[in-house]
Amino acid sequence: MRQIYDSKQNAGFLVFLQNPRHNYQESQVKQEFSIKDLENLTGVKAHTIRAWEQRYELLNPTRSATNIRTYSGDDLKRLLNVSLLVERGMKISKIAELSEEELVTRVRGEKTETSTDLDVLAQQRLKVAMLSYDEKLFRETMDEGVGRHGFEGAVLSVCLPFLAQVGVLWLTDAICPAHEHFISNLFRQMLFAQIHASELSFDDEAAPVVLYLPEREIHDISLLFLHQLCKANGMRSIFLGQSVPFEDLEAVAGQFPEAKFVTYCTTSPSESQAQEYINRIGRAFQGQGVNFFLGGAVFKHTSGNDCVSVHETGGALVGALFA
Repeated sequence: MRQIYDSKQNAGFLVFLQNPRHNYQESQVKQEFSIKDLENLTGVKAHTIRAWEQRYELLNPTRSATNIRTYSGDDLKRLLNVSLLVERGMKISKIAELSEEELVTRVRGEKTETSTDLDVLAQQRLKVAMLSYDEKLFRETMDEGVGRHGFEGAVLSVCLPFLAQVGVLWLTDAICPAHEHFISNLFRQMLFAQIHASELSFDDEAAPVVLYLPEREIHDISLLFLHQLCKANGMRSIFLGQSVPFEDLEAVAGQFPEAKFVTYCTTSPSESQAQEYINRIGRAFQGQGVNFFLGGAVFKHTSGNDCVSVHETGGALVGALFA
């Protein structure tokens, strides 16, 4: 079997899967940003942001009675675009002269030299695409990544590291649910399209890999990528998707008695329920010939059994599945 990913790409995969997003928030999320938020999101130091603001009126923050700056989503998007052009060597004085339309046009057409630079810039562009609900920019960015790395390499080098950043934004309440939904669904679109276009070159007699998420688990992008990896490596995979009832797994096992069942969980089962979920699998499937590969930080303090192996990280899960 061919090498699935190199060590550098694997690092990105691990970062994403070791830092899953928390469950959707019902409370109102933050729509304003501090200067520290901007520094974390753009990589531009706070003192540089202040200097650009004072010298070029680059941003337009509001100020509290105690002179604390608060920035809008538009300020963040503008600073992301500015940081991209500065990174590529354009002088800040020239950037400050651009209209908003000219700034966006320059960012869209910006090219760079090395693969590493391109991947970093691609992740910045994806932030802009997410905050602007810009599907065209998303497609252009990912198409360029696929051209550089191939599909799987683009997912590992651009998509998954970016989604790890989205996870951090969720944890700090820096983006609203609509932003996360928009960008996640674009990635799902991309993965489904690639999966649909894949050749079905597996052995019809081979036991399948059954990819599923337990009941109440909905975060499926990592599972979709595993589905694509299976296709790319000539393995038969059956994608059941989100929130699959436990009884349905028993029915599938009855049809495929040597199947490998694979899941990656972020919120369900909870850490406190994870061992009981493993025990339930053991009671239901012991001696039937099927094997379960469970991944995710929720299984950190659990133990497997004769038909269940547990893997805290995505890299460990992939390594066990493709061994």
